[in-house]
Amino acid sequence: MTAADWLPVVFIGLMGLAVLVYAILDGYDLGVGILLPMRAQDEPQRDTMIASIGPFWDANETWLVLGVGLLLIAFPTAHSLVLTNLYIPTAIMLIGLILRGVSFDFRAKAAVDHKLAWDRTFKGGSLLVSLTQGYMLGQYVMGFDSSWPAQLFSILSAFGVTAAYAYIGGAWLIMKTEGELQERAIRWTRRAGRAAFVGVVAVSAVNPMVNPGVFDRWFDFPLVMFVLLVPIICFFAFIANEILLRRLPKVDDRHCWLPFINVLLVFLMCFTGLAFSFYPEIVPGELNIWQAAAAPESLMFVLVGALIVVPVILIYTIFSYRVFHGKATDLQYH
Repeated sequence: MTAADWLPVVFIGLMGLAVLVYAILDGYDLGVGILLPMRAQDEPQRDTMIASIGPFWDANETWLVLGVGLLLIAFPTAHSLVLTNLYIPTAIMLIGLILRGVSFDFRAKAAVDHKLAWDRTFKGGSLLVSLTQGYMLGQYVMGFDSSWPAQLFSILSAFGVTAAYAYIGGAWLIMKTEGELQERAIRWTRRAGRAAFVGVVAVSAVNPMVNPGVFDRWFDFPLVMFVLLVPIICFFAFIANEILLRRLPKVDDRHCWLPFINVLLVFLMCFTGLAFSFYPEIVPGELNIWQAAAAPESLMFVLVGALIVVPVILIYTIFSYRVFHGKATDLQYH
């Protein structure tokens, strides 16, 4: 096996890792932004919710930069094709990220009368990012089709991803808060979980219909006996969370972390299903990873840097979560 054979596999694995970790980590802080209650009397709860993501949210976006950077460097042909088809939603997503960053800092420095406006901006930016990411996922699954059915499916995907982010954001709040806010988070998580379940079912049903190769791959005997474990595990994770959420909160806050673990399992199974559906294609119906890959010499050079950078990012991510573990307290600015 030559370097041209295995290097693209290594880089698609690294890119997949970056996308999965981004969806989980930035997913929950986007979800917290989506769930922000906007009544004036909810300001203390908004402060606590933002405090729960304060030490992490900015660093979580590192994984998005890493994933896009790997796509650009390792698969430049695919990067060009994807960006050509998704240029407008990508620009809208960047606007949402800017709104989130600006409002997060300005809410701490603005006059009291303006604080609610910046909270609304943070919520709006979170919704904008989530909706555009879901739309882009729908377009990717549909092979960048511009027909009305494809657009409708992409809109459904936008709301599905937004619900999924609210789902993991609510589970994060259950784990990081207590009292009345935790009880509200439990209700939010149950509702978001039901909406996310509908979105997962819709994508799972449409994907094989619009991509015949995906149908053949999933239902090829005897492989079907193993790969169907993915949707089965995902289904039972949804059901287990629904049952668990009805029984929370418990005495001494026991099992407050379990909903988040269940949602992590849902995200992992959904990502595994999408990866299995399209690998080794990097642009469905257009390019596989070997056709889109850069020259082996370039990939080998970049691999050296990736083997240094990726572990460093993993280490400081784990370290930051270890330092700031535990319940979120009232937000304070110094």
